[in-house]
Amino acid sequence: MRKITVSGVEVAVLRKPIRYLRLGVYPPDGTVRLAAPVSVSDEEIQLAIVNRLPWIRRQQARFEGRPHQAQQQLVTGEHHYFLGQPYVLQVREQSGAARVSLQGANSIELLVRPSSSLDHRARALEHWYREQLKALVPPLLAAWQPKMRVEAAQWGIKKMKTRWGSCNIRARRIWLSLELARRPAVCLEYVVVHELTHLLERRHNQRFVAYMDQFLPTWRLARAELNRLPSPAAAAG
Repeated sequence: MRKITVSGVEVAVLRKPIRYLRLGVYPPDGTVRLAAPVSVSDEEIQLAIVNRLPWIRRQQARFEGRPHQAQQQLVTGEHHYFLGQPYVLQVREQSGAARVSLQGANSIELLVRPSSSLDHRARALEHWYREQLKALVPPLLAAWQPKMRVEAAQWGIKKMKTRWGSCNIRARRIWLSLELARRPAVCLEYVVVHELTHLLERRHNQRFVAYMDQFLPTWRLARAELNRLPSPAAAAG
C-alpha cells in the first residue's frame, strides 16, 4: 500500500486482483482508501480521485465533530443506539455475571460487578447486541429466502470495520456486521437482502441493481439510513 495526495486529500492506494476501483472513507478521522485493479495506471487512479473529490470531502465532513464509539466509557448517562433509537445507559453494580437489558423505551441497563473494567463492560454490551441480532436475523431469512428463491448455507455475525455484510459465494455463507444492531430494522433487512442477492449475482453490476429493485424497491432509502447515525462506517459487499 502506498499513499498519494490529490488536491490536499491523502489517499492510501492498494492494488489488488479486482476488476473495478473501490473508494472508501473510513472513521474515525475520514481516512481515504482506494483499492485499484493491477492493470489501472497511476494517471487513471488520480483522475478517479479527482472526479470523486466532492464526495470524499462530504464524507470526511460528516466525521468532524461526530461522537465515536471508541471514546465512550460505558458509564451512566451515555447514549447508545439499538435498532436506530438512542437509549440512555444505566450502569448498576451487582455481584454475579454481567447482564444487559432494555428498561422501558428510553434506557439500557448494564449490570456489572463493582469496579468492572471498561473492557469487561464493552464485552457485555457487545454480547447483548450479538444476541439481539441472532434473534432478529432468522425471521428475515425465513421471509426473504423463499421469495428470492435462494438459500444461504450458513450465516453469522462478526465485527467488521469497513463492511455491513459479506457473502462467500462458493460456500453460500453470509456474514453480517455486529454494528447493524445499532441501526434501524430496515437497515438490517436491506443488508440481508443485499447479501442474499449476491447468491444470484456476484458483482455490483446492473443485473444486481435490477434484482435489488425487484425484491426491495426501497433499498436506496435503507442504504442512506445506514450512514445517518453516529457509528463506524461500512458498506455492504
